[in-house]
Amino acid sequence: MLNKEQKARIVTDLKEKFEKTKGMVMTDYKGLTVAEISDLRDQLRSAGIEYKVVKNTLARIATDGTPMEAARDQFKGPVGVAMGFDDAAVVAKTVLGFSKKNEKLKVLGGVVDGNLYDASALKTIASLPSREVLLGVLAGTMNAPASKLARLMNSTVVQFAYALGALRDKKSAA
Repeated sequence: MLNKEQKARIVTDLKEKFEKTKGMVMTDYKGLTVAEISDLRDQLRSAGIEYKVVKNTLARIATDGTPMEAARDQFKGPVGVAMGFDDAAVVAKTVLGFSKKNEKLKVLGGVVDGNLYDASALKTIASLPSREVLLGVLAGTMNAPASKLARLMNSTVVQFAYALGALRDKKSAA
């Protein structure tokens, strides 16, 4: 049994993590062996994601006033929480990828940017390109008009130079 001081420390630690978390996926880990959970943690850790098995009551208390408050009522039964601090889509991709290989891990839902999503919505989020790819597409899209303008201006100058050259050649021939 945990005493009040230990519970308070756990709630404080969870609250700090919930405040920093960009995305969280809740799982039912029932049926996984210790080796399988270790494998899951290793895969998540290599992607910069933390996985914790939490006490439901303490997790519900820790969500108060954080972006993860939307998930408060999801903490029932055995719940493992994967928390990502950089990119919410990476959390969903990694956890769903593991659950495809190991069907014992059930994805219950998750929170992305303060909004609660079910497992099917998380699959859609996981299918999105990474943040870096989306930023690259955005930069390319924003750069395209400027590039077209530069090419157009350059072609106008080049055509003008050709016209001057042709005029010069015509006058020198006459």
